[in-house]
Amino acid sequence: MRMKEIKYSFTDDYSEGCHQSILELLVATNKVQQLGYSHDEYSERARGLIREQMKSESADIHFVSGGTQANLIVVSAMLRPHEAVIAASTGHVFSNEAGAIESVGHKVISVDTDNGKLNAMLIKETLRGFDHAPHVVKPRMVYISNTTELGSVYSAKELRELYAFCMHNSLLLFIDGARLGSALSIGEVDISMADMANYCDVFYIGGTKNGALLGEAIVINNDELKLDFKYHLKQKGALLSKGRTIGIQFLGLFTDNLFYDLAIHANQMARKISDALQRVGVEFFVEPISNQVFPILTDEQILALGANYNFHIWRKMDNGNSAFRIICSWATPEVVVDEFIVDVLAVI
Repeated sequence: MRMKEIKYSFTDDYSEGCHQSILELLVATNKVQQLGYSHDEYSERARGLIREQMKSESADIHFVSGGTQANLIVVSAMLRPHEAVIAASTGHVFSNEAGAIESVGHKVISVDTDNGKLNAMLIKETLRGFDHAPHVVKPRMVYISNTTELGSVYSAKELRELYAFCMHNSLLLFIDGARLGSALSIGEVDISMADMANYCDVFYIGGTKNGALLGEAIVINNDELKLDFKYHLKQKGALLSKGRTIGIQFLGLFTDNLFYDLAIHANQMARKISDALQRVGVEFFVEPISNQVFPILTDEQILALGANYNFHIWRKMDNGNSAFRIICSWATPEVVVDEFIVDVLAVI
């Protein structure tokens, strides 16, 4: 389907290809022979850089092509047939993956939240509905996203508390990090890659939405979950013979802080938009903090903006208003952001 002629698309953060330095790495190493199935030197070096960031030498790291694939493999590898995963109702595994988790036999138990984030109280209340064993599924995993699908972010304190609750209740904590770069690059939120090593059982680092051509890095912290994980990768078609093509992209991302620099740019461009809208009294569906912004305007104002920009209508509000989603990427030009702000102010 051909995109309409517009000034710019704020639909997602993966419409572009990849950062120039990663493209140059792929070209420069194109004819260098390497071992297959991610045993190449680029993947090994990338794993080393990620472990340094995590301050963890024991983490298992596996490169796969996309986020849905990462979610499906992690959940299916780590749950027994009767076990289920708890997720926010906005969580990707519940709302955007065509029933991928259910297709391999695991129920996704959805929890409504105000801002896309789960906490111990919400999970505790959810568990009360599944105490009729063996006649109901057994909740075994908690799935969260950081950033969430609503752009909210878990702090280190929130992760620490959530992980403590999960361990106390024999639950695994899995963090979808499709936009982890954004979460780790917000000055007001005290969270680091080292926290990801300490406060969850498994997570993945998103490359697709942060400057890579494609790819995610699954990171397993829990020793008990590492055994035979490569068998699951192979069975699900994720163990690529040319695994080097993903590994070298993560080598590029974690060289000279590129991973963080790209995420900082995306956050800053989104913050510039949200700050400008807040100054003129625009309200938001969720407090803007990351590279996703959810302004609320009238349907007529949104329609006028849609003549020149692509974005998602997120939710119909009352009284003829709607929330729409603006996403800035690693490649969003500041001049485009400035023009968009002018165009928004012209319609409100």
